[in-house]
Amino acid sequence: MINPLFTRRRMLDWSTASLTGTILTSLLMRDNAAGAASLTADATGSPHFAGKAKRVIHLCLCGGVSHIDSFDYKPELAKFHGKSLQSEERPATFFNQIGLIRKNDWEFKQRGQSGLWVSDLFPHLATVADELTVIRSMVAESANHTPATFEENTGFRLNGFPVMGAWVSYGLGSETDDLPSYVVLPDARGLPAGGTINWSNGFLPAEHQGVAFQSKGPAIHDLFPARELPAGQDSTSRELLAEINRRHALGRGSEDALVARMRSYELAAKMQLAVPLVTDLNQESMATRQMYGLDNETTADFARRCLMARRLLEQGVRFVQLFSGGSFGSPRINWDGHEDVKENHTREAGRMDQPVAALLKDLRQRGMLDDTLVLCTSEFGRTPFTQSGADQVGTGRDHNMYGFSIWMAGAGLKHGVAYGSTDELGWKAQDKPVHWYDYHATVMHLLGIDHQRLTYYHNGIQRRLTNVHGEVLRDILA
Repeated sequence: MINPLFTRRRMLDWSTASLTGTILTSLLMRDNAAGAASLTADATGSPHFAGKAKRVIHLCLCGGVSHIDSFDYKPELAKFHGKSLQSEERPATFFNQIGLIRKNDWEFKQRGQSGLWVSDLFPHLATVADELTVIRSMVAESANHTPATFEENTGFRLNGFPVMGAWVSYGLGSETDDLPSYVVLPDARGLPAGGTINWSNGFLPAEHQGVAFQSKGPAIHDLFPARELPAGQDSTSRELLAEINRRHALGRGSEDALVARMRSYELAAKMQLAVPLVTDLNQESMATRQMYGLDNETTADFARRCLMARRLLEQGVRFVQLFSGGSFGSPRINWDGHEDVKENHTREAGRMDQPVAALLKDLRQRGMLDDTLVLCTSEFGRTPFTQSGADQVGTGRDHNMYGFSIWMAGAGLKHGVAYGSTDELGWKAQDKPVHWYDYHATVMHLLGIDHQRLTYYHNGIQRRLTNVHGEVLRDILA
């Protein structure tokens, strides 16, 4: 019997104040979006061919990591330290404060059996150098954080386009009915440049938008009703909903498309059970928690998110994105080392180096790295000359969109290798320059997706992640 105290008004109030209401709205938006644009036959929720990777963890290091202090060893910097840049072509940098050349602030060593060059900035990542595939010849089209971050995630400098995680969700679908296919774990200190638009579905159906989980406190706000419900009231409301659905099916037939929509709304109830379980890190062993650095105040935040990322993948989440760094301005709580690269990067690397290395080791020992792709990117690099007066060797470096490094690891890649190169000072990509289009095309290829075939009709154009560009970097494929 229906509880008379559970009125229609209270039911609506409960649904709008809980995760159920949020997902209900999202699914309705998805239905409207799908009706407004036609899906291509290629977006079937399955790959175009057998990909090496099934899932992705994407680490976004916000602010611009100095490649010449991390993964791009340039011994010539020491030779020219303190000298003026001798070039007929003056660089265009973000602040145009061209100081003298500065050598790398951390020593480089060849690591592992591969001999990959990694600096002392990342001592823990150095221990897993044989897992890394470093691209040293990345180029971007903007030296401004916000458009450069958009380009890193969407391939476009303007907002309004779907991010890569949304495209992956759209192209491959979900492996779980209990959790979103695309989950975002932001830095607790603040959002990246551009805010939540960095996990937007853009013009794709709303179901492909990234769902942000918190690393502290409740993973999702309003996961449960705003006020405690009397015993049995939740089950009673579900009985009422089931009866409404049954009567609808009797009157209109079980093949009606609305029946499928009703069933999809059950995701809300499933998430109320699944999210607390997947985010309960107390289920992990003490050895695992220590390996990630959960017991260290400096590394604890990123450790929680790395460990949560692995657990989300285990439960079928397709794409997990972690952000390192947040708000811009003063003080900079990110990798934007304008004033003092050594101080800035020491702080930021100290937060994430151990957890990320532990994540790679953990995935490897669990057999997950064979079909998981781990990506680590930054929107651009930093200049080999300092950001200071023309006759000074300052301590900071400006933005550098002309050449920088990212790394990848996991499924389908050659390990312990570096691809491409910058010039002798690390200023501009010289050999095999790689645009974000090429990077995105390669990630999609590893997932079994042809980036030219995965499209979505929007405003008269069959849009795709790589626009009308992109070449798969076949030289880094195993």
